[in-house]
Amino acid sequence: MKVFYHGHAVVKVETEKHTILIDPYISENGNTDLKADEAKADVILLTHGHNDHVGDTFEIAKRNDARIVAPFELATYLGNKGLDAHPMYIGGAHEFDFGTVKLTQAFHGSSYTEDDGTIVYTGMPTGILLTIDGKTVYHMGDTGLFSDMKMIGERNDIDLAFVPIGDNFTMGPEDALTAAEWIGAKQVVPVHYNTFDLINQDGEAFASKVKPGKGKALKPGEYIEL
Repeated sequence: MKVFYHGHAVVKVETEKHTILIDPYISENGNTDLKADEAKADVILLTHGHNDHVGDTFEIAKRNDARIVAPFELATYLGNKGLDAHPMYIGGAHEFDFGTVKLTQAFHGSSYTEDDGTIVYTGMPTGILLTIDGKTVYHMGDTGLFSDMKMIGERNDIDLAFVPIGDNFTMGPEDALTAAEWIGAKQVVPVHYNTFDLINQDGEAFASKVKPGKGKALKPGEYIEL
């Protein structure tokens, strides 16, 4: 399978049978190569409800008749909007036809801001462990550093991890390096940076400090094959 990075926290997984989008923040994302009205997906996975992660989920899901997998409150909110949403929660795993999803904890917040400014609580934020054909991708979502990352690394054979480094809203590079060490992924890609001035970081510098050969900063549109 091919795992693409599309700027901010947008990740796409392509297998022989499915296209899976994670946190498809596209139309308002100046740091992506995707176009929202052309994006294809069979499945959309959401880590939490913030607008820069839900992004273009409504439009993409409707146009592609895509199923959404999200934390319970967020899935309920989307389901009430007429979308096909499968609810999950932290610690739970489910085997779908495209692979197995397990949600991990993440230390952050989760709410969706409506066009009129109304803030809708959307449950706990999460990370996502996605396992397909024996390969595991860990999208950490938005999170600060927490020691249970060690346990996640010990209990899972992680082939590829997407780790936030932007600081201010999530871990900065220093904490992200510790996170990369604790989760023990075979490859580590920095995400959630350079989208806004507040989270400008040097992805290449971060990747160079990850254990030799494990760190790789991808440009939007680049991918890793597993």
